[in-house]
Amino acid sequence: MTGLEEKLLQKLEQLLPQCPYELTSIQKEKLVKLIGLLNKWNKAYNLTAIRDPEEMLIKHILDSLAVGPYLKGNRFIDVGTGPGLPGLPLAIMYPEKEFFLLDSLGKRIQFIRNAIRELELKNVTPILSRVEEYIPEEKFDGVLSRAFASLSDMTKWCAHLPNLEGRYYALKGQCHESELQEISEQFLIEEKICLDIPQLLGDRHLILVKNR
Repeated sequence: MTGLEEKLLQKLEQLLPQCPYELTSIQKEKLVKLIGLLNKWNKAYNLTAIRDPEEMLIKHILDSLAVGPYLKGNRFIDVGTGPGLPGLPLAIMYPEKEFFLLDSLGKRIQFIRNAIRELELKNVTPILSRVEEYIPEEKFDGVLSRAFASLSDMTKWCAHLPNLEGRYYALKGQCHESELQEISEQFLIEEKICLDIPQLLGDRHLILVKNR
């Protein structure tokens, strides 16, 4: 473990008591190793605007894990995943669940493939595609998105992905009532959850949506 990873691990240990989940020592090590990889690749590939690894821990890792306690099912697709967020942290947290990480940019999928190898993840499938063009062999229990699109666009572009009982999990910052009202009548907003993420400034919400 590098010096940076040891420092991040200490920070993670301090913050975890404020989170509604527990992680094993192996999961913690993989999460900080993921930040190390993201920090290293970011210098050449510009995968995220956040440059400080400690900020990545709060704004990328803990932010991604916050959706975990609400997931129902075993098969999920993360659309517009970018450098694998929230999909990679969730795959580390739930090794028994399957995560498909979709993005249309090759350098992001290249990073995800490398992270899968480095972190020895057996439950992640990277997909290089536009979401509208991707036709899955089997539909999903959940469609995840984080800063991907408006709720209206997300549900419209991803309507072919969830199974009959599947849900949309949209991670948002501020979520105005007007955005909720813009979605098509074929979708039902189940719940709007205010997430509490340690040391994260600003609002964070999880919007749960189902097909009617």
